[in-house]
Amino acid sequence: MIQRIQSIYLLVAGIISGGLTFLVNLWVSSNANSSVFIVDLFSSNSLLEKSIPVLFFTSALISIVAIFLFNNRQLQFVINRLNILINLFLLGILIYLSQTLSGEASVSEKGIGMFFPVIVILLLFLANRAIKKDENLVKSVDRLR
Repeated sequence: MIQRIQSIYLLVAGIISGGLTFLVNLWVSSNANSSVFIVDLFSSNSLLEKSIPVLFFTSALISIVAIFLFNNRQLQFVINRLNILINLFLLGILIYLSQTLSGEASVSEKGIGMFFPVIVILLLFLANRAIKKDENLVKSVDRLR
């Protein structure tokens, strides 16, 4: 059921988490003055930095899977809540890493990729609201029968 608005929200959330993270940088490294992309984090030494791409891809996968659960709205709602928690955890990691980036002498620049979890959380919230509205509509029709 792609024509439902929550499916559109979930598709956009999946595209942002899975596709756009390759195109934009997360931050600019101040010591080498080079942009850090999500693919660069796989070769990092820190386990915390290696978890960022895994969480982005997990979020994208869960968003795409939730689209196809349109028959079971309650499960779709719960999976979206789980995805919101994953994105909140990802946002916490990104905020922590942005605060601990090296660069006391020069200011380190944050990229637009740092704000993707916030956008995805907003889209998932809107999808959950639309799912809840559909569920209430189905319950009200069942009462009339």
